[in-house]
Amino acid sequence: MNIYQKINRKKSDRIYVGKVPIGNNAPISVQSMTNTKTSNTLETINQILELQKVGADIVRVSIPTFKAAESFKIIKKNIKIPLIADIHFDYRLALKAIKYGADCLRINPGNIGNQKKVLEIINYAKDKNIPIRIGVNAGSLEKDILKKYKLPTSDALVESAMRNIEYFDNLNFNQFKVSVKASNVFLAVDAYKILRNKITQPLHIGITEAGGLRNGTVKSAIGMSILLLDGIGDTLRISLAANPIEEVKVAYDILKVLGLRSRGINFIACPTCSRQEFDVIQVVNQLEKKLEDITTSLDVSIIGCIVNGIGEAKIATLGLTGGYKKSALYEDGIRQKNKLNNENIIEDMEKKLEKKYMNYKMSKKNKIHSYLCIF
Repeated sequence: MNIYQKINRKKSDRIYVGKVPIGNNAPISVQSMTNTKTSNTLETINQILELQKVGADIVRVSIPTFKAAESFKIIKKNIKIPLIADIHFDYRLALKAIKYGADCLRINPGNIGNQKKVLEIINYAKDKNIPIRIGVNAGSLEKDILKKYKLPTSDALVESAMRNIEYFDNLNFNQFKVSVKASNVFLAVDAYKILRNKITQPLHIGITEAGGLRNGTVKSAIGMSILLLDGIGDTLRISLAANPIEEVKVAYDILKVLGLRSRGINFIACPTCSRQEFDVIQVVNQLEKKLEDITTSLDVSIIGCIVNGIGEAKIATLGLTGGYKKSALYEDGIRQKNKLNNENIIEDMEKKLEKKYMNYKMSKKNKIHSYLCIF
């Protein structure tokens, strides 16, 4: 039985950010955002390339000034991954971003100014076939809405979103997605659950300003899991006060656990106790660092003793069960004749995993070749 079949995703419209499909059961795309100064063109390009390497589907770049807009023009010419221009306050920056090749805009219409300015953005986006994300945040609600509700509430977030959605609808512009983010998990979750019953547009989900790496990961994992298990979410960003590369890694870890997307090695490891026959923590940490470039989905169990080691190893791609001086190795559930010396486990497992990865890639390449020959 496939337990992941229990997740029935909400039906939504389909839009494209560059060539990345969003909505209508497309794979949930993973986003992150650069934290370099956009005006530092080379540094921003390098960070985008790093984010692409770890699996980001889309990267958002802030454009707070006209100098940043000119840098964005250069950045876009040197990057293949779709870029979203993040715009606040000055509608002219949005127009510049579209002109310079942005694949999508992220705006909060409430802080752009009057509707005439928003209309200029929409008309230009429509002309260039560029989608927009209506991004509503608890920390930047319109003054009249905040006055009405006194505090940011889920109803306030949804009212702000619906005001802008209706405006977009009235202008016959339907190429947009929506987010209603808050730093409070329950506030954000409630807002998304209300909104999903009101619109058909794709939803960008996230817990905004979640915090540092550990606390932010926990908050994001809880909030994202509640939403994703309820079928809510077409694209997401994990917002951490950390290196944005960590945002992408955490996003994939969440999606991997829920069976919604898979990328890289899934390490199954025991928390360790006095029964461990080798240093499990060191082995797992070293292998994670050494094998970050592997993008194929592989389950690898690293268990320090036989209590749970055999059972986990039998259902893993590669499994290691701790033993005195030497540990048993399982491959695709089958125990191998030769054991691994505990002193060389890291090096030996690294070689075996790289070989497994290369065999997988070659097998996949041969299948594609065979398919092409048939047709």
